[in-house]
Amino acid sequence: MSNSSITVTVKLFAAYQEAYGLSELKLELPAQTSVKEVLDRLLQERPELQKWRDRTRFGVNLQFVTGDTPLQNGDEVVMIPPVSGG
Repeated sequence: MSNSSITVTVKLFAAYQEAYGLSELKLELPAQTSVKEVLDRLLQERPELQKWRDRTRFGVNLQFVTGDTPLQNGDEVVMIPPVSGG
């Protein structure tokens, strides 16, 4: 049973951090969950973030990755929406 789920830390920045009021989330996910599936979950919970779906970059353990990258237990995931000046 222990290998059927993983726990990851999701670091939130900019719009994501504002929407959640938190700088990070701990999520328990099914094994082999992809980075994009994490994004989909965040967008389900906070629909106002939908506008950033196609413009968010992903990082795992300080490396930029594509949305289909599978996550491992203990990974640190970063969601980076476009940052605007102002």
